[in-house]
Order: sequence, then structure tokens, then C-alpha cells
Amino acid sequence: MKKLFVGIVCTTALLMLYPMTRLMAVARPRLLVFSKTMGFRHDCIPVAKVAMIQLGQENGFDVDTTEDANAFVYKNLKKYAAVLFLNTTGNVLDDKQQAAMEKYIHKGGGFMGIHAATDTEYDWPWYNKLVGAWFLSHPKQQTATLNVVDKTNDATRHLGDKWSRWDEWYNFKDLNPDVHVLLKIDERSYEGGKNGDNHPMAWYHDFDGGRAFYTELGHTKESYSDQTYMRHVLGGLRYVMGMKATDAAAGKSGTFY
Repeated sequence: MKKLFVGIVCTTALLMLYPMTRLMAVARPRLLVFSKTMGFRHDCIPVAKVAMIQLGQENGFDVDTTEDANAFVYKNLKKYAAVLFLNTTGNVLDDKQQAAMEKYIHKGGGFMGIHAATDTEYDWPWYNKLVGAWFLSHPKQQTATLNVVDKTNDATRHLGDKWSRWDEWYNFKDLNPDVHVLLKIDERSYEGGKNGDNHPMAWYHDFDGGRAFYTELGHTKESYSDQTYMRHVLGGLRYVMGMKATDAAAGKSGTFY
């Protein structure tokens, strides 16, 4: 009888622990991908959203996509390790939603912007500092050469000294001088550059309690099936989500970039 009692106690304890263990096993970082547009709409957005979901599936994090600005309440945002503005344009958040985003970053949240994220929220000075610049203009799409100025970040570790690719290349205004630049474009390699020798294209920084990363690259549909580009994006996401390569590898279910 004593042995039976001990067995029942042990079994009960295991059953009580099982749900907690199971929750711990499936607890993965979450990314919110936001792609609302109030100005120009990039036709790559549907393809890019699918690519982000797949990137998460293969590298240990879950992805939710939305174009509903009502998602920007702190109670909801705090569920996410980071928020990605994917080719957003125009004024996409109202005052309350902006305040929720600011609180989210203050509390340690992550932000990443892709391409037209700098063509967003021109009337919100805090956002300009977060994303790091505002869009000024762009020439026609063409091939250009990027100089890799820092290879210590996961977003550039896989690159050589130079990276040549076809994209739409932004000129910027109101650049934040306090960001850490990873890529600069060589204006001699294409037509239409207006920022001179110091023309950044990807950067990151700790900002206002949180983390932010921006890459100008990502105008074309083809970008989101380009492994070199997607590895660049993944590196940025790791930074803003507070993940290391080993963290992602532990949760992967497919190809690890």
C-alpha cells in the first residue's frame, strides 16, 4: 500500500509538471509584422509577409501579420519581442497608438523597419529618431554597390567587403547621427545618390529603453526569395528580438540561414 501511495504521488506530480514543461517547450519569441500603408503601396508586401512567416518557422520564432492599427495597444504589443514595420507608408497610427508604441519601446521592446518604414509618420519626431531617418527621394531602380562597414552584427556577418544588388535606393533626410551604421552605398556605383560619401543603408541602435534596426533594402518581390538578403533581415530581427544565433537554432524546424 505504501508503494502504491508513493507511486500515485509521483504520477500526480509528473502530471502537474507536464503542462508547465509543455508550455516552456513551445514558448518562442513572437514578432508582429505591420504593413499598413496610407501612401504608396509596395507590391512586394504579400510576398514579404509570407517570407517573414517562413523565416520565423525556420528560425525559432512565431510571426503574426496585421494591417490593423488597433493592434497598437500596450497590452497587445507587450506579447511581442519586436514589431516590424514592413514597407509601411504615411501616417499609420493615431496619437493613442503612437503612445502605446512609445511605451512598448520604453519597456524594452524591439523595432525593425524595412525600406519604406522611413516613408512613414513624418509628423512624429520620436519615430524619426527610432527608425533613424526619413525618406527624401529615390532614382530609378538599378544595381549599386554597398560597402560593408561593420561585419560584427548578424545582419552583415555573412557578407564580404562589398555587396552588389538591384534595388530601389533611397536618399534620406533628418538622419539620426547616433545610430551604428552597417552598410553604406557607394554613390559612384549608381545614378541619383544625394547623401554623398556618408550615405547609410542599414543601421541599428539601442533607443529609449529598447532596440531598433533599419534596412533600406527590400523594395522588390525578388528580395524576399534572395537568401543573402533574407539572412540580412534575419540578423536584424535577431538583434531587435534579443535573440542569438544559438537561440534561433534551438527552435528551428527548417533551414537555418
